[in-house]
Amino acid sequence: MLGHLECFVSSAENGSFSAAGRKLGISPAAVGKNVTKLETLVGVRLFQRNTRKLILTEAGERFLQEVSGGLQTIQCALKGLSSGGGVAAGTLKISMGTAFGLHFVLPMLPDFLARYPAIVPDWHFDNRQVDLIGDHFDAAIGGGIELAQGMIARELAPAHGVLVASAQYLRNRPPLQQPEQLAEHAGIFIRSPQTGRVRNLPLRNAQNEQRAPAMAMKMTVNEPDAAARAAEMGLGIALIGMPNALPYLESGRLVRVLPGWYVDRGSVYLYFPTTKFLPTKTRAFVDYITEQFRLQRLATRFDAR
Repeated sequence: MLGHLECFVSSAENGSFSAAGRKLGISPAAVGKNVTKLETLVGVRLFQRNTRKLILTEAGERFLQEVSGGLQTIQCALKGLSSGGGVAAGTLKISMGTAFGLHFVLPMLPDFLARYPAIVPDWHFDNRQVDLIGDHFDAAIGGGIELAQGMIARELAPAHGVLVASAQYLRNRPPLQQPEQLAEHAGIFIRSPQTGRVRNLPLRNAQNEQRAPAMAMKMTVNEPDAAARAAEMGLGIALIGMPNALPYLESGRLVRVLPGWYVDRGSVYLYFPTTKFLPTKTRAFVDYITEQFRLQRLATRFDAR
């Protein structure tokens, strides 16, 4: 019965048996067979089928609303049972930003695995926003992810953007004292991997004054670490997030430009399913990341104010 429900909910969410099969790792025919069996069991037609897509019937829409939350609770409970009777074990699928994950989370891995040797990391380094439920992630670290039913977002640190450049680039130009002077400089901008647009959020200072970072567009990239490296080569001034900028700033490869000004992009969050029936492996990761952010003072180090 659980398999029938999973096939029904996935088909409804993805619009076809084929898409549901890809999500669940089974054939479209198996999905369709399970849905047909479920319709026989409940005694009503749940989908109107045509050659292009599935359309929920009125009864199907009502049934979907009634079972979705319960199915997620059962799945979480089963995950909790399968995690070794209280032992943190099994594959742990996590999503995180590329540079942030490589610079800050990956170095935690040896100590994490020393504590939890039965966990097998399946870590995805990607700057796109992921579908935690649909892509079957146990947790994610980032920002701006839409919270699905049953998901929690725990704030870890501010998400501030800062202006950075190489000392060599700045040495050959008049000193920058006000944001208006940025118009005279070459800008290295980052395009969103999702939309292809350049986010042009305003700079702000301690007095909450706001100014546009109006630099000439020297170049654009779709990866924050590429922008940092271009700035390191003296190609211009880059506006990048503190987690991306911090390794360059702390090593002296880049310096802050207009250090009294920054961009507020919200917060860095740790996303994970609701704590009820949370698998032991996921609870171990959530607690470990929270502990390390505190011990390494990452919230303070990511704060550009």
